[in-house]
Amino acid sequence: MPTYQGPVSDHFNGTHFFDPDGVAPKRLGDVWRWQRTRKPAKWPAWQPSSYADTPPQRVNGTAARFSFVGHASWLIQAGGLNILVDPVWSQRASPFKLLGPKRVNDPGIAFEALPPIDVVLVSHGHYDHLDLATLSRLTTKFSPRVITPLGNDLTMQAFDRKIRAEAFDWGDRIDLGGGVAVNLVATRHWTARGLFDRNKALWASFVLETPAGKIYAVGDSGYGTGAHFRRVREQHGELRLALLPIGAYEPRWFMRDQHMNPDDAVKALSDCGAQQALAHHHGTFQLTDEPIDEPAQGLTTALDAAGVARNTFVALKPGQVFEI
Repeated sequence: MPTYQGPVSDHFNGTHFFDPDGVAPKRLGDVWRWQRTRKPAKWPAWQPSSYADTPPQRVNGTAARFSFVGHASWLIQAGGLNILVDPVWSQRASPFKLLGPKRVNDPGIAFEALPPIDVVLVSHGHYDHLDLATLSRLTTKFSPRVITPLGNDLTMQAFDRKIRAEAFDWGDRIDLGGGVAVNLVATRHWTARGLFDRNKALWASFVLETPAGKIYAVGDSGYGTGAHFRRVREQHGELRLALLPIGAYEPRWFMRDQHMNPDDAVKALSDCGAQQALAHHHGTFQLTDEPIDEPAQGLTTALDAAGVARNTFVALKPGQVFEI
């Protein structure tokens, strides 16, 4: 598999990417310790959502529509464009067809019900965000632009040369047309597809500029000191809405540097200053040890403790829709 080659920067040393404000991923010994000692909550084999969305073909004007597909996958419709974020329609978030985390509910939009997809945003290379089979299906049906951080394009095109992958660095701004643009911003995370390619590609979150306002789409992130979220506020100004992860956080000794829990996510909302937030990264794939319903319940508790109105930060179920 070819790997990214490019100039050294403040977050690339010539072979590996790093976050100057973050921490290195856990060592393999820590992974083994977690696997050896973990006591995961038992998830149901199947917990379907009672919702299913059939989106309109387009959303124009100053409106925006957010459809929760499940886990970290969203359909954003704004400015006449249809944008998928971290689309996963596969049954497993895994390199294997018969092993690894298996979804416990169907995608909130049936693949056949998708409107014409113009753009796909892929935040990083972990299997629950970069799903090659889904990207190939989308390419065959819609041939969208695929915007991703540096190095992930090589993974995509090695699988399917027809995937229209375009790779960018933190700080880059890409015009998508229709008065919509996307900015890649630093996030507190890491990436890998296997045991020997850690951080050989970049990871990012996205700030979308749309006629409905700016939308901050965070794929995966730890909280840290909150600096990443405050920096987005400083650099990009008022945010209309943020998509923030709230799940895959236990045990904290292992996960806190890479995944937020609900308390962290509420602090991140305050730091980034978005008017509204929608939660994700919960309830579809069991990646870590907390119970399936704990993130959504914990979000309510965290909002109450912080004195934030519950309708300011909402956890949807797959197939539910939020409109502005």
